[in-house]
Amino acid sequence: MTASDLTDPDEVPEKRPSGSLREAIVGYYDETWLDYRLLWLNRDNLAFHFGYTDEGTRSHADALKNMNRVLADRVQIQPGERVLDAGCGVGGSSLWLATERSARVVGITLVPRQVAMARGHAARRGLSDRVHFHVADFTATPFLDASFDIVWAVESLCHATCKAAFYQEAARLLRPGGRVVVTEYMRAARPLDPAGEHLLREYVDGWSVPDLDTPAEHLGHLAAAGFTDARLDDATVHTRPSLRRLYRLAYWTYPLAWLGRVTKIRSEVQHGNVIAAIRQYQALCHGAWFYGILSAALPQS
Repeated sequence: MTASDLTDPDEVPEKRPSGSLREAIVGYYDETWLDYRLLWLNRDNLAFHFGYTDEGTRSHADALKNMNRVLADRVQIQPGERVLDAGCGVGGSSLWLATERSARVVGITLVPRQVAMARGHAARRGLSDRVHFHVADFTATPFLDASFDIVWAVESLCHATCKAAFYQEAARLLRPGGRVVVTEYMRAARPLDPAGEHLLREYVDGWSVPDLDTPAEHLGHLAAAGFTDARLDDATVHTRPSLRRLYRLAYWTYPLAWLGRVTKIRSEVQHGNVIAAIRQYQALCHGAWFYGILSAALPQS
């Protein structure tokens, strides 16, 4: 079997970045799992990402699912196409793509616990033949060239120190005509004013994010990797209700979070997660960043 066959998750070799960043990302998601489980995702959507609100959404759960639909429509995912879910979490988008778009999906994450949970969800839904999960770094995957039709990254690219490396790897993995779709937090400028930089730094530090790139930097990375037909939309108006929801949850529960930190019931990482949830919205209102949806394609030949 080759990695491009994508039939047995246990036969794909693991590749992960070394050093403090990987450890910080894994530690962040391990330590904040209960926060996500209690306050955000449910066993239906399994979504770590923000929601997309439009005229068809009636609830938080609707908005989370709707984000998958918007992105799948954006790059016109067809039945049978192979999708790499780069930064898959516990498998929410991967399972949705297999169920709703009949795609064949590989999800990768740096977090071994997430892989184990995602495989369990796939097995319980009878999707283990169409969805596979691995521990891997999306800037240096173990898969063969031209293995996928779509590379999908939902609020995961932020964790990469070098965003350009992701786009280069996506170009290597995609077949001619393959598409990439990314949702990402994008800084409004480099540098921001001092207050904006301070808010942004407290926001990204709490979520184990090295930094955010600007729209121009993302588009430059795409062009350098050989992508064409790039389209970047500011989707903040559609995600603001979800962003605000997280802010309010964090703001009103902050006294309990603070007490938990003082009494050492909660860790520094868990407390930083709450601070980041507050600062992300304050930084958004300050104009320090926006929520972008970005897509592009490789030439057909």
